[in-house]
Amino acid sequence: MSEKLVSVIMPSFNGARHLAASIESILSQTYIDLELLITDDHSNDEQTLNILKQYSEQDSRVNVLYLDSNHGPGYARNKSIERAKGRYIAFCDSDDRWVPEKLEKQIAFMTERQCAISHATYIVCDDQDQEEGIVIAPATTSFNQLKRDNKIGCLTAVYDTKLLGKKYYMPAIRKRQDWGLFLSILRDCGRAFAIQEPLAYYRNRQNSVSSNKLGLIRYNILIYQKVLGFSKIKSVCYFYGLFVPTHLKKLVKKHIDSIFYKSRKKCASI
Repeated sequence: MSEKLVSVIMPSFNGARHLAASIESILSQTYIDLELLITDDHSNDEQTLNILKQYSEQDSRVNVLYLDSNHGPGYARNKSIERAKGRYIAFCDSDDRWVPEKLEKQIAFMTERQCAISHATYIVCDDQDQEEGIVIAPATTSFNQLKRDNKIGCLTAVYDTKLLGKKYYMPAIRKRQDWGLFLSILRDCGRAFAIQEPLAYYRNRQNSVSSNKLGLIRYNILIYQKVLGFSKIKSVCYFYGLFVPTHLKKLVKKHIDSIFYKSRKKCASI
């Protein structure tokens, strides 16, 4: 394990439109001690495969694994985690982007606070890179708070394997795997800390895996069962009694924060 190396975990699947920009945002980090571990989930799009081939050949920090069948993003991320050589594990999906100073600021933040996991505020944009709003990360999140709803944006998360051990993987379900991973980590370390400055851009795509909110209900319940070991009845009660009201409050806060954010941006541009 390299003491300073950050292993960046990226799944890819037929995402040529935004893939190059995502890769560039990682390779352009001011923190240069990193490796980008891409696991391609059996893409059949030639342009996607060409982009992956191009970057893996021109930059030694890019390592691509090609799966021979499609398993979903959680499985692909786990295959990258298995190959990781860095002390720090970070995540960025193939349609999201980081600001250039993201890792530099976040590793310094984690070193200063001696925290095992951190995350950050991020900007939400649409398919044409138009900013839609902001998700402001809470300064701290406990395990009990995370049980109520996921408050950690996966595209901003970084955890320290020196403090935690390299033993955490995403649960084997198609959706909500990142929440399951963070629950496992916080169950052991107790609390996550966040930088409230925006350090990444999340792409809100209508046809993405996470866009069907009703379809996510059973996966949220599965997390309680598979990760926390709850019975099905307890999982359903937790979901409707705690998750739903907490998530609705989060959506209201996101809407209000986004209104103020866009208002400040508009005033600054005048």
